[in-house]
Amino acid sequence: MPHKFNDARRDKFPKAKYRVTNCSEYNESLRRRGDVTIWVSDDVVQNWTSPRRKTRGGQSRYSDLAIEICLTLRVVFRLPLRQTQGFVRSIARLMGMDLVVPDYSTLSRRGKRLKITPNRSVSDKSITLIVDSTGLKVHGGNGWHEEKHGTKKARKTWRKLHIGLDPETGDVVASKVTTEHVGDETALPALLTDIDDYVSRFLADGAYDGQGVTDCLIGKFGRGIDVIIPPPKNAAHGENAQRNHHIDAIAQHGRMSWQTKTGYNERSRIEAQIGRWKQVIGDRLQARDFDNQIAEVKIASKALNRMTGFGRAAYERVF
Repeated sequence: MPHKFNDARRDKFPKAKYRVTNCSEYNESLRRRGDVTIWVSDDVVQNWTSPRRKTRGGQSRYSDLAIEICLTLRVVFRLPLRQTQGFVRSIARLMGMDLVVPDYSTLSRRGKRLKITPNRSVSDKSITLIVDSTGLKVHGGNGWHEEKHGTKKARKTWRKLHIGLDPETGDVVASKVTTEHVGDETALPALLTDIDDYVSRFLADGAYDGQGVTDCLIGKFGRGIDVIIPPPKNAAHGENAQRNHHIDAIAQHGRMSWQTKTGYNERSRIEAQIGRWKQVIGDRLQARDFDNQIAEVKIASKALNRMTGFGRAAYERVF
């Protein structure tokens, strides 16, 4: 962001200060996140068991709703599968519901093919889409055994989380998890398949600078989309008229002015969303199977959107 281009005098920039203007409503929304009854649907008893199938094959005992509720509680409260089973069993007992809770192996097996319906309706107007990616840990040692016992460094792996944010509503409109070898530009087409809204503005960092990204966005949303991606310092003119205009504006007025006029500074909101993800959901995936990790990311996105629906903090700058 701005300090990258003013690093020599970074300490001269005063830190912006904000205050929350709706403390009462926001505090109540934070309390509701910890209310376990919020995460259990009203029709849970009626739809807990799976409807009887009319084709050949085995009959599922639990519905997709039951599996999703259990896995949602696991993601929100960061529980292992066995503890999730006991947690849901205790909730059913306390709420007086006669439910048979799926065991941990059933949750793991059914999670691989679970169809998760997004909890966000399609907007009737165009939206701004901001995309970015981050890394999520999977498993590996924490370094304690190496320091204590001199053991060989554990082999670690991680996954790459790609998310798309609507800054007006604060909702995660798309999310994908890939291996660490998949680049941002390569993952973008699959990320856009989850978006049914019309996107009029697209914001991303320099990792998405490329003709392939522009072609993908035009093919999905049409030529009217405003693509705001900062070109590198040594960028040359090409066939992309928008990119050429950005290069000329930066060369004439400077990058800081370009960021202000184009609204590129709004991209900081997705960095805040990534920080929120890692603070609320965690910086580590609990599942080890890749298909389960896909379901875990989808459920986490849905849970964050539901938390946003409880209430958002309204800020005003303090001068």
